[in-house]
Amino acid sequence: MPDDSNPTVGYTLGMKVAVSIPNQLFESVERFRQQQGCSRSKVFSAALGEYIARHASDEVTEAMNRVCANLNTEPDDFIRTAGRRALERSEW
Repeated sequence: MPDDSNPTVGYTLGMKVAVSIPNQLFESVERFRQQQGCSRSKVFSAALGEYIARHASDEVTEAMNRVCANLNTEPDDFIRTAGRRALERSEW
């Protein structure tokens, strides 16, 4: 009898959903997962995760903006000196 207090019991973790996909895509997924030795759920989860990451550019932009807002943009003396020395050694 499964232990209901342990969320890792069972063959999947997370939400189960039913979707319709073209037969050709399903067959491609089946070949791929067999070659990779992984489950269908793993393939679909990874594919959806990549799709969302690529198409949710607003979230990525907002995260980058938050990081950049916290950066110190004032160059310190070391950076000024190193930059000046590099320019002095460069042929223009």
